[in-house]
Amino acid sequence: MKINKLTATFGKFNNESISFHGGLNIIEAPNESGKTTWCAFIMAMLYGVDSAERTKAGSLPVRQRYAPWSGAPMEGTAELTADNCDITIMRSTRLKNAPMREFSAFYTGTGIPVEKLSGSNAGELLTGVSRDVFARSAFVGQGAAAVTGSPEMEKRIQAIFSTGEEETSYSEAMERLGGWQRKRVYRQHGLIPEIEAQIGELQNNISEAEKTAETIRTSEEQLNQCEADCSTLEAEVIQARKEHRNRLFREINSTRTEARQLADEQNAALEELSDRRDDLRQSLFGRRKAELVEAEAEEDIRRLEALKEENRTNFFWIPTFLLFLCAFAGVVLYQQLFPYTAVIIAAAAMCLGAIVFLSLYVRRRAAINEAQGEIDRILRKYKAENAQDITLRLDDHHARYVAARRAEDKARSASAAADAAYEKLSKLESRVSEELEGNSGNAEEISFGRELAEKRNEAARLSSQIAMEKGRLAVIGDPVIMKSDLERLEKEQAQLQEEAEAIEMAKAVLKDADDEIQSRFSPELGKIAAEYMSFVTGGRYEGVLLNRDFSAMAKTTDDTVARKSEYLSAGTVDLLYLAVRLAVCELALPDGETCPLIIDDALVNMDETRYAQALKLLGEIAKERQVILFTCRR
Repeated sequence: MKINKLTATFGKFNNESISFHGGLNIIEAPNESGKTTWCAFIMAMLYGVDSAERTKAGSLPVRQRYAPWSGAPMEGTAELTADNCDITIMRSTRLKNAPMREFSAFYTGTGIPVEKLSGSNAGELLTGVSRDVFARSAFVGQGAAAVTGSPEMEKRIQAIFSTGEEETSYSEAMERLGGWQRKRVYRQHGLIPEIEAQIGELQNNISEAEKTAETIRTSEEQLNQCEADCSTLEAEVIQARKEHRNRLFREINSTRTEARQLADEQNAALEELSDRRDDLRQSLFGRRKAELVEAEAEEDIRRLEALKEENRTNFFWIPTFLLFLCAFAGVVLYQQLFPYTAVIIAAAAMCLGAIVFLSLYVRRRAAINEAQGEIDRILRKYKAENAQDITLRLDDHHARYVAARRAEDKARSASAAADAAYEKLSKLESRVSEELEGNSGNAEEISFGRELAEKRNEAARLSSQIAMEKGRLAVIGDPVIMKSDLERLEKEQAQLQEEAEAIEMAKAVLKDADDEIQSRFSPELGKIAAEYMSFVTGGRYEGVLLNRDFSAMAKTTDDTVARKSEYLSAGTVDLLYLAVRLAVCELALPDGETCPLIIDDALVNMDETRYAQALKLLGEIAKERQVILFTCRR
């Protein structure tokens, strides 16, 4: 097969095309120009896009990583040459979650479809190998030059070096044998451990059946005794309940009579309280608290006494006026002895004194009138003639207030007693109601009832235990049947043990056969890879050794032993695995029409000399098959 032209709407490409020719194609382009995208597009056109692929180790699935940047559906066309015919295959997207699922193939330049080609088998029919083998041989992705093993690769190798049959692989066969072996002997879940457990269980069941039968017999005897005790206790509970209810009815009647008497006393006390309150309302101070009235009245009495005392003691001006008259008489007498001027002065003083005395008199009369008015107001307030009357009214109010308070206390006490009696009556009635419903009883009845309940619980427990033991005995089964099952299981155990031993033997034989195939395959593959290594390195590396998992070691002409890839430079490692890839292509890919070799920047770590030699080697290989090399080197 040869790729002639690709047209892609894929990743960064939007209906862009690239053409190839036979032989060696070197596409030089800088990083991020789309080289890896073209390689992924070739794989997608041949084998389709796996819509079930998931993100692994930070690597996005193809459907996400190469979704067209333009937003257009993922699609493309590939023009190929296969079996000397030009073929055009097309893949497009109809459903967003199934990119490039739609497939068509026709002969280029015509509308004639290519029979037998479909979206699922196109890659394998065109390249001659499955997607897995192609990805591990002729398709060298960026940073993925190392070859890894897989069941598909094993099938291909075994087909080459054994019978030619590609339907089996060593790892798949070993996995299948291991599965059969685990099914029989894996820990507690294998068939053999399970049968051994069943055998042990049957042996235990046979022993337990006799113990269970003895337990049932003993429990039935205890149950019969419990039922007899329950009958006796039920009669005792009924008699105790009857006597207790009679006592309760008598107590109820007595309490009801007492409650009625206390209710009558309460009514009498309430009537007396009403009379005392009416009497208190008729007093001068009404229903005011005696303490407040007494405090206010005492203050008013003190005020009244103070006003009266003030009216009695404020006549100081009379002696003063008499003194003034004496002074005036002295002045007149003095007139006869002294000149006329002194008489005038005395007269003026006389007038001034009269004015002062008149002013004092007016003020005093106003104070007396005001005090008298205050006295009258206080006496009117208490409807009294004097302070003694006020005291009498206070004593009367106090007596009425105290009588009302005593009546309140008496009424409150009578109400409390009546309420307590009725509450006691209510409780007794509720208790009798509960007794009639059988919810409670006296101490004797409760004691009998508790003992009866315990006996009933014991009987129920024994009945449940008997039922459970009988059920257990039914589950355990008939010893004859169990012995028959035991014999059958022992035969199955022996057969499975023989099968497990046969599987172990088959694994050993398969391992020997695989070692023989590997002993034939690995040297041949290493020999071809060593020839490629020697060609590119100018004969420096003369040997390549390969393990089962395709891990490689290289040996120079100066080395005593081969060196692992971890001890080689990056360029030498790339060269080593490229040589292995080319050897795998030569051995694993089918004879006849070759499929192209796709290489994505696998030579980037090589120096100029080895890079030139590698290109020369690829040129030699390109004489037999198309080689498409994407590289950023010039």
